[in-house]
Amino acid sequence: MAVKVVVGSQWGDEGKAKIVDYLTEEADIVVRFQGGANAGHTVVIGQEKFIFHLIPTGIIHPDKICVIGNGVVLDPAILLEEKENLRRKGITVEGRLLISQNAHLVMPYHKLLDRAKEESKAERKIGTTGRGIGPCYADKAARVGIRAADLLDEGLFREKLIQNIREKNEILAKIYGWETIDGEKVFREYRRFSERLRPFITDTSVFLHQAIKQGRSVLFEGAQGTLLDMDQGTYPFVTSSNTIAGSACTGSGIGPTQIDEVIGVAKAYTSRVGNGPFPTELKDAAGERIRELGQEYGATTGRPRRCGWFDAVVVRLASRVNGLTSLAVTRLDVLDSFPTINICTAYRYKGEVIEDMPADPKSLSQCEPVYETWNGWMCPTSETRSLKQLPEAARAYLQRIAELTQTRISIVSVGPSREQTIQL
Repeated sequence: MAVKVVVGSQWGDEGKAKIVDYLTEEADIVVRFQGGANAGHTVVIGQEKFIFHLIPTGIIHPDKICVIGNGVVLDPAILLEEKENLRRKGITVEGRLLISQNAHLVMPYHKLLDRAKEESKAERKIGTTGRGIGPCYADKAARVGIRAADLLDEGLFREKLIQNIREKNEILAKIYGWETIDGEKVFREYRRFSERLRPFITDTSVFLHQAIKQGRSVLFEGAQGTLLDMDQGTYPFVTSSNTIAGSACTGSGIGPTQIDEVIGVAKAYTSRVGNGPFPTELKDAAGERIRELGQEYGATTGRPRRCGWFDAVVVRLASRVNGLTSLAVTRLDVLDSFPTINICTAYRYKGEVIEDMPADPKSLSQCEPVYETWNGWMCPTSETRSLKQLPEAARAYLQRIAELTQTRISIVSVGPSREQTIQL
């Protein structure tokens, strides 16, 4: 039995879905524990590409049970759309997907408020996906959110909905000058959702506790990345949830002593979507080349990702706050054709070399990366299947990453498919 947590160690988009899919072979249950439909997880199986926003990627495996934990903010429309897309590809979720009764629901007014607030910020935009994630988490913290369990009680659901819409319409109309929402229309739509979701909604904390007690293997699938964590990340340019490993407990209802391993996923370079400081960002031909070779475009929004060299300061932070037991390094093959490769080992801030990230974005935006330059390997790695088969320069590069991040490497990915994975 093993309980493992997989988290992103950079700004998200590190290839967590591929690593989760690979590790799912040894798991019985896969759990999503935070975030919402702002996450985009892509898995390639043969010639088939699967893109998930809410359902755990483990659902592709026909003998696995998948859980959407209480820490997730659930958009019923997107969930049901994913379910239907899977059905078209011959994958059924009935009997294999469980939804926490305590998961909060994304409502139409959350999406409108998200877009209205972002558009009002002008140059201070965060770069949200507009999917209502932040406003939904805000309602959760304000104790006015609507949860999955509320869908099962028509009277309670209507009462909460009417009260919320009355307040949100005031904000939309008087603060942002936007059109208001028809509460009855929303009620009818979500009542239809309730009938379709009812079979999946349960107490997933009890289910997971019993499963772990019985010795079943559980794999927790994180969304976004450590530097987007609302407490530990580059605030305010973060997501609206806790993305680090500790959130696996609060977002699912298990205790921290039940976790055996925490695997951090990091690209062999760095990328991020949206606004905010990014010390190793490359705004030249090298950055564009990494973007094109790595197909660095958001799975949720399609936005081009900002790309740069590997930042050991970032991944050291991730190792510390997550308690990483190992790293999975992905996209090594993207660097196959670079004659030289830089690794950021520290920052230079106001003339001083610092090895830890400043907390405020203004200071971080003034940091310059301190680089080591390494020889590239200048040959394809996508067909390698063991560490020994990798070019010597690639092995040296990985060893230096392990040294700088103070974290051993357990997995190396050299392509999007399951077979293109090296387990150390």
